[in-house]
Amino acid sequence: MKKADVIEFYRRLAEANPHPETELESVNTYTLLVAVVLSAQATDAGVNKATRALFATVDTPEKMLALGLDGLKQHIRTIGLFNTKAKNVIALSEALIAEHGGEVPANRDALEKLPGVGRKTANVVMNVAFGAETFAVDTHIFRVGNRTGLARGKTVLAVEKALDKATPAPFRVHAHHWLILHGRYVCKARRPECWRCIEIDLCAFKPKTPAPKAARTQQGE
Repeated sequence: MKKADVIEFYRRLAEANPHPETELESVNTYTLLVAVVLSAQATDAGVNKATRALFATVDTPEKMLALGLDGLKQHIRTIGLFNTKAKNVIALSEALIAEHGGEVPANRDALEKLPGVGRKTANVVMNVAFGAETFAVDTHIFRVGNRTGLARGKTVLAVEKALDKATPAPFRVHAHHWLILHGRYVCKARRPECWRCIEIDLCAFKPKTPAPKAARTQQGE
């Protein structure tokens, strides 16, 4: 995608949603970290449903350790891979207390050393909690980047680096949220809703998906 098209691509997303936010619910940086760890291979909605009651009383590493592994499992048992995730949350809570005074570090390398925290999770926390210009590439961003031509790559890291290189300064902080939401609600995996996409003329995806009959009827066609 040409530089001018990239700028226009982001401009449209920014105009449609000036202040995008993560859909994961949290009450502070620690609970954000926990929520992102729990969200791996799970939906934000599913994580939110499981953590609302948890975060109402457990919002620090110390409180998480007091709750204990079995207590945590009871809260998150509806989330996929909850046994492994619970162990990671307890372990990262212990590490935060032992190595960071109970605070979440504002450093990607330090975050990635925590149990259960990979590059994507670290990027999300750095961006949402600390305003860093990071690009957390999930399945939605990987698809949107490759499908549109905005940032192509065969691996998640390749797409992240392509986005980092292509995304201009005015849009860097919010870029990954715009792209996640676009992939989640418009540029869907199985049937992208090209017929209502604001980027349709900039997108490299050739077999544009037509509007379903119901939508065409509503539009008076």
